[in-house]
Amino acid sequence: MASRETALPGLAQPSLLQGFPANARLAGPPLAGHLPVARVIVETPLPHLDRPFDYSVPADLDDAAQAGVRVKVRFNGQELNGFIIERTAESDAGHTLVPLHKVISPVAVLTPAVRDLVNAVAARYAGTVSDVLRVAVPPRMARLEKDFHAHAGPEAAGSMAAGPGAPAEVGSPAVEAVSPPAAGWAGYRNGPAFVRHLQDGGSPRAVFNPLQGFGPAAWPHLLATAVAAVRASGRGAVVVVPDYRDLDQLEKALLAVLPAEDIARLTADDGPTPRYRNFLRLLAGTARVAIGTRSAAFAPVRDLGLVACWDDGDDLHTEQRAPYAHTRDVLLLRADQEGTACLMAGIARSTELQRLVEAGWAMPVEAERAFARRAVPRVLNTADSFEQERDPLALVARLPGAAWRAAKDGLERGPVLVQVARAGYAPSLVCETCREPSRCRSCQGPLALAGATGSAAIPQCRWCSTPAPDWQCPHCSGRRLRKGATGVLRTAEELGRAFPGKPVITSSGDHVKAEVGGAQALVVATVGAEPVAEGGYAAALLLDGDSLLRRENLRAGEDTVRRWFNAAALVRPASDGGLVVITATESAAVGALLRWDPAGYARRELELRMELKLPPAVRIASVTGPRAAVVHYTAAVQNQLATSDVTLRTAGPAPVVLVGPAAALQGDDVRTLLFFPYGQAGTVTRALRATKAAAAAKRSEDPVQVRLDGVDVL
Repeated sequence: MASRETALPGLAQPSLLQGFPANARLAGPPLAGHLPVARVIVETPLPHLDRPFDYSVPADLDDAAQAGVRVKVRFNGQELNGFIIERTAESDAGHTLVPLHKVISPVAVLTPAVRDLVNAVAARYAGTVSDVLRVAVPPRMARLEKDFHAHAGPEAAGSMAAGPGAPAEVGSPAVEAVSPPAAGWAGYRNGPAFVRHLQDGGSPRAVFNPLQGFGPAAWPHLLATAVAAVRASGRGAVVVVPDYRDLDQLEKALLAVLPAEDIARLTADDGPTPRYRNFLRLLAGTARVAIGTRSAAFAPVRDLGLVACWDDGDDLHTEQRAPYAHTRDVLLLRADQEGTACLMAGIARSTELQRLVEAGWAMPVEAERAFARRAVPRVLNTADSFEQERDPLALVARLPGAAWRAAKDGLERGPVLVQVARAGYAPSLVCETCREPSRCRSCQGPLALAGATGSAAIPQCRWCSTPAPDWQCPHCSGRRLRKGATGVLRTAEELGRAFPGKPVITSSGDHVKAEVGGAQALVVATVGAEPVAEGGYAAALLLDGDSLLRRENLRAGEDTVRRWFNAAALVRPASDGGLVVITATESAAVGALLRWDPAGYARRELELRMELKLPPAVRIASVTGPRAAVVHYTAAVQNQLATSDVTLRTAGPAPVVLVGPAAALQGDDVRTLLFFPYGQAGTVTRALRATKAAAAAKRSEDPVQVRLDGVDVL
């Protein structure tokens, strides 16, 4: 396995917060006798204030004002919240220091390790430390802190201030209860060695592609085994998953190998009170395994030994607020900083993880071919020559004969999964004459028929809800519309007629089901909303494959392959009659599923990206805003980099084309893309941050949005 001393390719090293020049004078109320200066990060989104400020510590706040606590300070006539990052004996601010106004809480919620991680994430994504802290530290719940101090006493508060890195309590019941069974990893090349290395206290790094999403060999149980192994060595773990359904599965698997008190869930879906209670448990060291969604990547786990991420290709791993950090990169930075083991797992493999494998930073953990043949279902494509001879209309039919037969036979043995691309009933309309998509005159959004079953008489815009009673095609002047796409509800309705007497279950939109039973039923789900069936599905039909592959996005093929593999992994092995039918024309993506070769597809995609110099072969920054501001900002960045040897490639500015409901608010914004190598990323991101801070301080132009590695903009 790769050693933890190997440099992480393409990730910037953590930046250190800088102080102020010149000597400061301490004035005001009586000050603390020891370390009378507190260095504070103020919670403000302004980029030019993204640095620590020095405050004097009054004597009455000396005991409470420790590093990591929340404080309130006076700043420019306002009272703002902040965090103390350190106490010092003197300041070099060059002016009289303002005293701390208030210590909000004596609990040191910002540990040194998490503080360093926050700095590194802000530097990598050219963002502000304050924005990252908003994600890393959950909102305070005062009642929980009072209850915690009442039950735990001052010793626990002191242990929280110590932060990660404290010695592990190897004799605790949580550790002694661990006896990790590694049998599930036996069929994977490098798998048993990875688990043994974890259990022996090592820090291996692996990219893991399990085969099944159900049953005892499913990915939650394999990840639970890895966590149990690292707990057996006396260390903690952090595991991040995309959504609550994956989190529930993982928690259930972990409870089978670890005590419940050793596990803490961190997800906003549980509400602020349970989330903050579990955060305090991790901070105090009473729980040593953090599981959750995006923000759990910053969990303050004691003596951290393993960071893991499930399905990093899911777009739910991207933070929706500035600086738009991705869970994968946060965990990679943390593994590099704290010298921990790292496990990136998914049924399919992203091109970012393939790059780490080819760089030698992580070792692949893949199934042996003989083991894979026994564990995965048979995959059939209705577009191959054999099926074309049997069914000449297979290419134009939405449900070809092979798919219908697979559903009919599968329903005799258990549930059948039907994956469709779109939610709703008939999510789009087209001109009956020329088949061009119908568009709203107001916002150019797609027209559709309202109602749960598309029964409305007058079409209306899906984005702005404007009715279109007198629509006319701008291409052929036709006035008649027809349904151009079939959604999950209409598909369920049609399958219900095709298989009378069989129950039909839908999973999409706001009604996503996590699990279904093992009884005979048709389960119609949109991509990403497939529930897990007890004992696995007897068959699966992957419909609308071509529409998924035709999306205008750099990741269309990669994302489609990931969704296909995730659905196919829910089907029983071929030896148990499991069959997956895909209705898409021949392509590299279809071939990868037929061969069950996610690594091969990722390798091919990465080679193409490297040839074209597109992410993740290079890094990308998108600058979005008014044209004048974008042009001025880009020129300022290029001027800063003029004296360096950075190879900066630009594209744009070009108008921003929004899709979805946001298109109704389409403005005059433009976007410029900056491409640069990983080896020069530190220099470029520093220039991006400095230029943004300078522009914010001058307030002479409209602000711009700077986003790093947002591949969805391509």
